[in-house]
Amino acid sequence: AAHDLKPRDVAAWICHPGGPRILDALTEELGLPDAALAASRRALAATGNLSSASVLQILRDTCAGPPPPGAAGLMIAFGPGFSSELVLLAW
Repeated sequence: AAHDLKPRDVAAWICHPGGPRILDALTEELGLPDAALAASRRALAATGNLSSASVLQILRDTCAGPPPPGAAGLMIAFGPGFSSELVLLAW
């Protein structure tokens, strides 16, 4: 909200895939299309839950075919006790 962005304005979602339920909840609560978290789902299927460091793998994969210049991205990692860290990215 502080950056005047809505979920639909975010071109790249780099989300810690703690499990399918977390990704499903993010998709549902934020009203995201299934494709928004495709990279996170692929990472979960390929390597499982690498803890919050998973976002670095997903960020690497996203940078391989980055969004257009000026696009917004959001990196989300979850920790113990359901803590979270969010980083706003710009390409």
